[in-house]
Amino acid sequence: MKKILLAATFMSYGIFALAQTAPVKVSKVVSAEEAFNKLVERKGIKDGFLAVAAPDGIVFKPDAVKITDFYNKIDKQAGKLSWQPKFARISANGDLAFTAGPYVYQNGKTEDDKVYGDYVSIWRIDADDNNKLKLLIDLGIQHPEPEEQAVTDFKEPDATIKSAPSKDPFTAKSVIVNTDKIFNHSLTISALASYKEFLSPEGRYYFPGFEPMTGPDVIMKFINNQAITISAETTDAGRSVSNDLAYSYGHARITKGNVVGNYNYVRIWEIDAQSKKWNILLEVFSAIENE
Repeated sequence: MKKILLAATFMSYGIFALAQTAPVKVSKVVSAEEAFNKLVERKGIKDGFLAVAAPDGIVFKPDAVKITDFYNKIDKQAGKLSWQPKFARISANGDLAFTAGPYVYQNGKTEDDKVYGDYVSIWRIDADDNNKLKLLIDLGIQHPEPEEQAVTDFKEPDATIKSAPSKDPFTAKSVIVNTDKIFNHSLTISALASYKEFLSPEGRYYFPGFEPMTGPDVIMKFINNQAITISAETTDAGRSVSNDLAYSYGHARITKGNVVGNYNYVRIWEIDAQSKKWNILLEVFSAIENE
């Protein structure tokens, strides 16, 4: 009997190890996002969000509030919402991922009733089921109807930069919190210099009223032309166990020309394989109305 139990133990460990070493594919988060879209189409916005929300998942209404708290307090959210993932990444161990892409919201019957924009969704592995992802953060921007279709950019994780999990559970978070704070401090000195230093070569920039921008040169040209200055404060952050993908969010006060506004921001960070430096892969600002 002991031999049978021992054999069963080794077999179970072997299956677990195999599952852990199986390559992670970005299609996992793309499929989760597409299934979420279909769920909203079938059940409505409220029930769709409640079905995929992580227990601590948040939306900005306008301050950060739990998805479950917000949608459980409303009877129904009117209108039809549809979207399509066009930009996606997933961590090397599959515990953290995101997608972004265009959305259309319609609360009426005519073409004039359509609202266009881009969303950003961050997903985290389900604590109770490693085969599922749950929605951790969701927000978006509104802009005029796009003239061209967004280019699809799905990239597989680089397993070669995967590192061992930290023995200190607070280290992963503190590294990103501190990096975010350093970036926020540098923004008060020079926005252009800060983005030049921290932006990934593939960096994306989402600002209300404008279609998403890609690449440091395009982003910095926009910041310079719009005479943008930023002061921001970190609220929270998190990092994948494989230490290659992370996120942070907080509040920002932005002066654009002569206009001053309050915003929520979310940043997605990626590790540079060579320098081991954290760079901003995506940054989105969501306007806080009536403040």
